[in-house]
Amino acid sequence: MSSVQQAFEAAVTASRQLPAKPDNMTLLKIYALYKQATEGDAQGPRPGFGDLVGRAKHDAWAALAGQGRDDAMRAYVALIESLQ
Repeated sequence: MSSVQQAFEAAVTASRQLPAKPDNMTLLKIYALYKQATEGDAQGPRPGFGDLVGRAKHDAWAALAGQGRDDAMRAYVALIESLQ
């Protein structure tokens, strides 16, 4: 396991124990970076207007299209560290 992968897994665990709940925009960024790091580019249809949360999540993830897995992991780790 690479050091980037280890740091990412530690950050995922740390994200569940943050001292305060992040604002919604930060939560979307955390979600999008996690999905990009674990699954790659967003796939599937964009949710409709009736699913505002799903649509926001999909849009945040799709905005990271083309970002490499390791880059997404590093960004995720940096974001979580900044919130601790």
